[in-house]
Amino acid sequence: EVDALGGDPGVRSARWSGVDGTREARDAANNRKLIESLQGVPESARTARFVCAMCLASPDGRILAETRGEFEGVITLEPRGRNGFGYDPHLHLPDEGRTSAELSPEEKNARSHRGAATRAMVPLLEAMIRG
Repeated sequence: EVDALGGDPGVRSARWSGVDGTREARDAANNRKLIESLQGVPESARTARFVCAMCLASPDGRILAETRGEFEGVITLEPRGRNGFGYDPHLHLPDEGRTSAELSPEEKNARSHRGAATRAMVPLLEAMIRG
């Protein structure tokens, strides 16, 4: 979610540019579209986050639990780093002075939006099991 883009690319992030092909080709096209879309937008307005929305539903479709994890940053126009994939080279972490792609796998996992949503789901599941 990029605030200056009204939350885009959002849930369409993997195929935002409309490009098919390998993951590398899609990532490159998505990143080009991201940077082109943010031309002229000041850094202070390029706030963004990776988001994981997690939902547990019963077989009949009832929502039993929902969580959300976020990994906050600011979009940098120049890619940096070789770790990760997708938008990682462009998500700058001001508190780290690095992009997501410059973090080690262990550092990235500790901040992971997916991990945060999963950790938030655990107590909800435990409460359901206890009744």
